[in-house]
Amino acid sequence: MTSPARSPRGATPRAVLIGPPGSGKSTVGTLLAGRLGAAFRDTDADVEATAGKPVSDIFVDDGEERFRALEAEAVRLALAEHDGVLSLGGGAVLDAGTQALLAGHTVVYLRVGLSDAVARVGLAQARPLLVLNPRSQLKKLMDERRPVYERLATMIVDTDGREPEDITDEIVKGLPA
Repeated sequence: MTSPARSPRGATPRAVLIGPPGSGKSTVGTLLAGRLGAAFRDTDADVEATAGKPVSDIFVDDGEERFRALEAEAVRLALAEHDGVLSLGGGAVLDAGTQALLAGHTVVYLRVGLSDAVARVGLAQARPLLVLNPRSQLKKLMDERRPVYERLATMIVDTDGREPEDITDEIVKGLPA
C-alpha cells in the first residue's frame, strides 16, 4: 500500500470512517479519537461551518450539487490537514476525486444493516436524501453505496447489534502501528 499524500505539516488521519447514515461514524469516531488521544473531525460539520447553515438547508436552498461540491472540498482539506480521526458524510465516497484521495489512507467502513440503521437514524431527523419514504430511500442508498464502501475500505467492521465501545475496540486492534 502506498503512503497517503501528506500536507507540509505531515498530517494524515489515523483513521477515516465511512458508511451510510446510522452506521455510527460520529459516535464511534468520537470514541476512537478519545482512545487514540487524537482529535475528531466530521466533514459534514466542516461543510456546515463553511456554508453557515445546516446540511439540510444547503440541500433545500442551494441543491445537492452545491452540497456535493462543498463536501468534496471539505474532504480534500481534512485529508490534507487532519491527523486524528475523520468521519466522512455517507455520500462523500461517491465523488471520484474523493475516492482517489482516499487511496493509501486507513479507511474503516462501518457496515450496518437496514434495521439497525433505521433505529439509529430515527428517520424523523432532517435527512435531505431520506425525505419521501425514509426506510425505502435509506435501503436504496445503502445498496447503491455498499460496493464503493467495500472497495475503498482497508478495514470493514460490522456494527449491527454491537455497542460503540466494542466497535471501537475492534478498530483500535486493526489499526496499523
